[in-house]
Amino acid sequence: VQLQASGGGSVQAGGSLRLSCAASGRTSSTGRVGWFRQAPGKEREFVAGISWSNGNTYYSDSVKGRFTISRDNAKNMVYLQMNSLKPEDTAVYHCAARTSLFTPMADASTYVYWGQGTQVTVSS
Repeated sequence: VQLQASGGGSVQAGGSLRLSCAASGRTSSTGRVGWFRQAPGKEREFVAGISWSNGNTYYSDSVKGRFTISRDNAKNMVYLQMNSLKPEDTAVYHCAARTSLFTPMADASTYVYWGQGTQVTVSS
């Protein structure tokens, strides 16, 4: 599975961005897709995840209520709608995929396929 993330940019606090993750290859084996982010000097952080088959969603507490993850199976796309952005959301955002359904969604080590990052910068 190959993943291509896009949609990053620079916005002011309170603004919105929508990230896209295009999947190609053996997408039929995809179990879960997640978004992770990493800010300079910080560890990689789980943001949101979605089950490819039934659309169940999962969010970190830091983004719950502000971000929405969704998928379009027909287009092999996963989206991350980010609203009410804060300066602390500034990071490089990566989408990732895995086949496993039963390991913790937020565990980055369980994701096999990773896309390149897209930069999100939120200014105050």
